[in-house]
Amino acid sequence: MTLADLKPGLHHKETITVDERLTVTKAVTMFTPSTDMPPVFATVFMIGFVEWTCMQALEPFLEPEQRSLGTHVDLSHSAATPIGMKVTAEVVLEAVENRKLRFKVVCRDEVDLICEGHHERFVVDVNRFMAGLRKKQGLG
Repeated sequence: MTLADLKPGLHHKETITVDERLTVTKAVTMFTPSTDMPPVFATVFMIGFVEWTCMQALEPFLEPEQRSLGTHVDLSHSAATPIGMKVTAEVVLEAVENRKLRFKVVCRDEVDLICEGHHERFVVDVNRFMAGLRKKQGLG
């Protein structure tokens, strides 16, 4: 399969179990001063999980030199998920505009709908992308 084979309607889902590493408590330790926060699934990690789910959906369609990068996130986070509970992200490819891809996203834990929205990704040639980064850094 190639990028040319990607069509709206592609559906993929992944499930993870929330552990201490994925909590708000862990996320805020990256910033000072840290704030006392509840040990629930952090929005930042939920977004990362959605991105990873989309990446997994796209993997069979990408050439070895291609990667998909997140370019837009529009997601709610409407319910807290405690440590030990499973979260499933379901993504459906809604639109393909050349290398720009738009996914509809729904995440649920074992009790509640916790997330709805959209995520956009863009397919890049990794060598060209890295050359652009080196240029930005003044290295190339």
